[in-house]
Formats: sequence, C-alpha cells, structure tokens
Amino acid sequence: MKQAFIAASFLSVAAASAVAAPPPFETTAPIAYLVDLSSGAVLYAKDADRLIPPASMAKMMTTHIVFDMIKKGELKLDQKFTVRPETWQKWHGPSAGSTMFLSPGEQVSVENLLHGVVTLSGNDACVVLAEGIAGTEEAFVARMNAEAKRLGMNNSRFGNSNGWPDEGRTQVTARDLATLAVSSIRDYPDLYRKFYQQKEFSWGKTMGKGENIVQANRNPILGRIPGADGLKTGHTQEAGYGFTGSAEQNGRRLVMVVAGIDSFNGRITESVKFMDWGFKAWATKPLFPKGAEIEKAKVKGGNASKVALVAPQAINLTYPAGFPVPKYTTKVRYLGEVKAPIKAGQHIADLVVTSPETPAAIVPLVAGKDVEEAGFFMRIWIAIISVFGF
Repeated sequence: MKQAFIAASFLSVAAASAVAAPPPFETTAPIAYLVDLSSGAVLYAKDADRLIPPASMAKMMTTHIVFDMIKKGELKLDQKFTVRPETWQKWHGPSAGSTMFLSPGEQVSVENLLHGVVTLSGNDACVVLAEGIAGTEEAFVARMNAEAKRLGMNNSRFGNSNGWPDEGRTQVTARDLATLAVSSIRDYPDLYRKFYQQKEFSWGKTMGKGENIVQANRNPILGRIPGADGLKTGHTQEAGYGFTGSAEQNGRRLVMVVAGIDSFNGRITESVKFMDWGFKAWATKPLFPKGAEIEKAKVKGGNASKVALVAPQAINLTYPAGFPVPKYTTKVRYLGEVKAPIKAGQHIADLVVTSPETPAAIVPLVAGKDVEEAGFFMRIWIAIISVFGF
C-alpha cells in the first residue's frame, strides 16, 4: 500500500455558503456507486465494497489490457488471431452466453474482436483475444490480476477473461469497477471513444439465408442520456443485471456502477435514473484549469531540485445544485517521496478538496516535465548543499 504524506503547503479558499444536505436519491439496485471525474467526488455509494460476480463487466479489464498494448505498440488493430476449434466448441451455442458468432479457424483482426467484446459482449471474442495475446486464457488472466493490483483494485480478482461464472474465483466490487472504468477513459481516450460508443456491430451469418447478423449494444444509457458513451453491461443468473456506465455533459464526466438488479428493464430504469440524477442534482464550480500548476514538489536525486505538479484535467468542486458554493479547502497529498527519474505526466500526488457540506474529492496531480537522475558531480553538489544549507 502506498504511504501518503501531507504536504506542508496548504491552500485555503472560501466562498459564500449555506448549509446544503446531499441531494436525496433512492434506487432499487442493491449495489450502486457514482463518481464525478471532474472533481473526484463520490456522489453516491451503496454497498460499493461488497464482493460480487461481475458477469460481463469483467470484459472491461480484458479491453483495458488490449488498449494498453495498442498504446504501447505491442499490438496492432489490424493484427489477426485465429479462432481455435476448441475455443469455438466451448463458446458457441445457447449455453455459452453472449457470442460474436465466430467460426472455427476464422482469422479475425484485433479491431473486430474488440468490437465483438465491447459492443456484442462476445464471450468467444474475449477468449480468442486472451489466447491470441498470451497463449492461454490462464496466462492472460494473470495479466488481468497484475493490472488490477497496479490500478489499486485491491478487493478484486479475476479467474477468467469474460466474467463467466467460475465458482466464485472472479469477484469484484463496484468501487473497483469504477476505478477500472476511470483508468480506461483517462489513459486511452481515443480508443475509448472508438470502441465504447458503438451502437451496433455486425459479424457472422445466419443459418440458411446467410444474412449478416447485426447485434445492438446493450448499454442502457446510450441514446437515453445525453453524452453517454460507455461502458459495459453484465448479466448471469448468479450476478443479476449490472452496468458500469459513463457520460459527459458540458465537460463534466460521471462514472456509475449498478449491480444485482433483478431484471433487464430494471437495469435500464435504474441506470438512466441514476445518471440523470448525477447530472441534475449536482452543480460544479471550476477550481483549476487543465494544465494549471498547483505547487512545486521537492525532488530527491534529480538534475532539478523541484518539479511542477499540474492538473492533468480541469478540476472542479461538486456541490448540491441550487445552493451557494460552499466553503472548501485544498491540500496536496503526496503518494510518497518524490525521487528521480520522473516522467512528465507521472502521478506524483493528489489534490484533496474538502468541505463540510460536500463529498470529499481526490484528483490526481502529475509531473509537469521529465526530471532525470542527477549525475555524479551533481550528487556531490546536492550533498554539499544539504550539509551547509546553501
């Protein structure tokens, strides 16, 4: 676990305030979670840390890993994987759940397989990707769990690539699913937009007439909430109906998770209601624009003694709509000692915005530039400075 250090510097800002209770909200979803990315504020949490089977929401991690490999140049969208006959045999037919309708021996591009996973929720597409990347699904699952650990999804673990029931090995929490969604949105914005907002996709042919099979995206807020563009539904008998979703309106993005709902239509109703409440019941005040320097951090062992901490996104304060802007304070909380080398954009600290009348908000701060390790003579000079206080 990363040790947190509170910076000595302290920013204090106050505005006219009136006592404002959090806007009321009720949902029949047994589990619900909503976070405002523009402020980092958790607007609603209901049993958000309960371990649950994610069903197809687990596919977000498979997609996340593929996005990361594409960004790093380790995988190309036009690269093709072959559908193994054994994989097709296991993941076709009514008992195999959602399918992309792949064929044995078929060669399919990474791009089309991603559409099959994200839009069609194809269990077959997910396993073909996993096997094509890592050789076996088991080896790919090890990468999923390593990535979950890196992201801080401390209460989640994966036993397969597609969320199919596996006797309890795959379990997550709503809070962790939101963490995964936020990371995909922030780290791979172009790929996120390309794949997650697709309304339908066609793959495979019907028996008999051989017509194209077109399947619609099951996302319950697409077309129902302005700005909706992701992410993933899930359903199995043990999990019920769940959804991790996101929408952006006027530069403000929300990420929601609901789980354990007892019907398909109930998932639509609760998801739309939840996201609509998040946008309408809460207002925001801009605090810092994207790229703003919040403070300078002292660097240990670098060719520069300090590095600017900047906002990688616009930072807002979220508060109940219809009330004056509340009093608030901001603190910089470091993830640990700041040591060289440092890369521009590296997550160094968090900006913590607190108010007695609004949800606590935590927003990442990143290094504004690269800082290399100090050379031999620079290290000697730094040592002299530290001893004599120059």
